[in-house]
Amino acid sequence: MAANTRDIRRRIKSVKNTAQITKAMQMVAASKMRKAQQAAVASRPYAQELSRLLLPFSNAVNEDESLVHPLMSVKPEGKDLVLLISTDKGLCGALNTNILREVSRFAPETTEFVCVGKKGVQFLARAKRTVLADFHLKDNFPFYEAKEVAKFCIERFAQGDIKRIVVLYTHYVNTLVQAPSERVVVPVQSFEVGHADLGHDNEKSDTAVTAEVPEYILEPNARDFLGSLLPHFVCYKIFHLILEARASEHSSRMVAMKNATDNAKQLIKDLTLEYNKIRQASITTEILEIASAQMILS
Repeated sequence: MAANTRDIRRRIKSVKNTAQITKAMQMVAASKMRKAQQAAVASRPYAQELSRLLLPFSNAVNEDESLVHPLMSVKPEGKDLVLLISTDKGLCGALNTNILREVSRFAPETTEFVCVGKKGVQFLARAKRTVLADFHLKDNFPFYEAKEVAKFCIERFAQGDIKRIVVLYTHYVNTLVQAPSERVVVPVQSFEVGHADLGHDNEKSDTAVTAEVPEYILEPNARDFLGSLLPHFVCYKIFHLILEARASEHSSRMVAMKNATDNAKQLIKDLTLEYNKIRQASITTEILEIASAQMILS
């Protein structure tokens, strides 16, 4: 009996230590989630102005085929270049499992991958998929690193055998819900950077420009203007999706660690109840033995 209670006390101590770790990880994830949300929200005004600047060309391109940039041309045949955005670390619930499950929808013989995050690289290596490059996903992912990712993808698209660039990422719905999504960034069909209000769970917002957009007088011409600005637009769109994926990661990890902490507390309660029952039974047995011995002696 003593050995049994000793084992239970050891388990209770172990679970308490685990609960302290998961609670600390929950608090860290909550702090990082707020920072990721603030970074995404801070990027929205620039995204709106970038969309506003490019919107006048949406009709002009349809009217004048000479303005069609290579990044806007639709190819009937070719491979898909998938930019897979996963995480570097685990313990974030089913987030990676859900996004990696979407990889099976792309045929191996017609798909090449570029990865942001170690988990995606490890999965694709096990699945024996073609990985052209991989990039680490830092906590504060700067724009210049997103620019390197986009530059690599655009250069691969320019080689001619890639028909589109698809970003496979986790779309932030709210703190409790993150949905695996895909976004075609090349060929450029829309000058909207992205959507989703990362600051409020119950409201919707986007970076689409609804106000009237003035016409511009450009020097030297619209073709050169698009040639220099459109690659930057693709870079910023990829950067915006990476920020959204980062907010999803930290939200999922915070919820997962909170559930782990709650489960640990419930397990401690169950073990404490079991310990008290065994201890009470032991005390009762000893009292009965003493009472029986006293009756025999008397």
